[in-house]
Amino acid sequence: MTKKDVQTYICNNCLSKFTSWSGRCLNCLTWNSLELDQTNLSQNKFVLGRELNGVMIDSAKNSFSQFRYLTGMKELDQLLGGGLVKGSVNLFSGQPGIGKSTLLIQLAGYMANNKKVLYISAEESIEQVNDRANRLKLINPNLTLINSYSTDDILATIASKKFDLVIIDSIQTIACSWVNGVTGSISQITNSTQSLIQMAKKTTTTLLIVGHVTKDGSIAGPKLLEHMVDVVIQLEGDRFGGFKILKSIKNRFGPTNEIIIFELSSVGFKIINNPSKILLEERLLTSGSVVTAMVEGSRPILIEVQALVNPTNFGYPKRTTSGFDLNRLNLLIAVLEQRTKTILNNQDIFINIVGGLSINEPAGDLAICLAIISALKKKIVNRSVLVFGEVGLSGEIRHVGLIDKRIEESFKQGFNKIIGPKYKELSGYYAVHKLSDALDKSFM
Repeated sequence: MTKKDVQTYICNNCLSKFTSWSGRCLNCLTWNSLELDQTNLSQNKFVLGRELNGVMIDSAKNSFSQFRYLTGMKELDQLLGGGLVKGSVNLFSGQPGIGKSTLLIQLAGYMANNKKVLYISAEESIEQVNDRANRLKLINPNLTLINSYSTDDILATIASKKFDLVIIDSIQTIACSWVNGVTGSISQITNSTQSLIQMAKKTTTTLLIVGHVTKDGSIAGPKLLEHMVDVVIQLEGDRFGGFKILKSIKNRFGPTNEIIIFELSSVGFKIINNPSKILLEERLLTSGSVVTAMVEGSRPILIEVQALVNPTNFGYPKRTTSGFDLNRLNLLIAVLEQRTKTILNNQDIFINIVGGLSINEPAGDLAICLAIISALKKKIVNRSVLVFGEVGLSGEIRHVGLIDKRIEESFKQGFNKIIGPKYKELSGYYAVHKLSDALDKSFM
């Protein structure tokens, strides 16, 4: 009597394996993610493959630059590390209504000047996409539009090798005929992506796949989706106005955390070359307004931090933020109360980062603290003052990265008094060690 093979089940989200099926993964707690592992082999069975030949590191040539497609947007090429790599799979995500389809059809129109481009829409009709292309004046004989929901048909189209770039909008709205599960399920997303990647590598076709996001801003579907692709770029910002930020999150062929700032108009996306100037040109000199220098990737940007402080009418003071972490704000309020003896437990505090941007680095701590004190005491910070630095729990001002670039951008925009952490002696730069020192110098 032969021993039967033990069946195992694998989670599509975290890849954990189990000997029995359940409705929920016991590791990542994802529902309906367990599927039968078809590749499982018993211990007494194995497959002998062929011997693999390696390449010495010395002789391996970095030839990515030789196989890149220019996008027609200089800044986007820089963000990608020199352009789209031939045969690469790029994942593009963003909130609903933020302008993903507009940016993609604009990119397709630019690249169609030199390459054969196919735009596959599974969310909109051909008429809708064509109307958008006409409005943006992107009519090009090298740009082909197709409406399809079938991964099978898309794979066959890519296999024809008629196109250099294929844009799929979106991965959550196409499905494989050989996979059980509804469109948008984890199994459909995983298998569709894996099949598209294999076909792209086989035919050296560049793919740009659109991915939806969840309400917390992360890409919908299994985390495995981000690991499978070569490049992940995300469009962020306020969907109802303000600036849009295109950010590189993962890039196997270039740098990460680089950004491009766009302005969306009736003629499409327009790149902002000097965002600091535009973000500050409508600033009013009032209490609670402070300018800080943040860095996105390697690019310094000057932004305005606004604070509003009002006596609370209830027993518990209200704290509200837009573009800043609420937990971080509560921490900074506690430091202000403890280290500067400022009473804030009876005040409602509202923080706003102008332009729909967000501060995701600790270098904005000092500006938040200064804006709160300015609004509370109704003191105006001089227009030529700029501050940045991390605030510790002891009230100390700690070092932040790329200080030289922050200072250079600040001087370029006309700020002649910069307050920040310890740095080399420089005319116009005032190094402070404690929060109380920074407050004293800001209102001088």
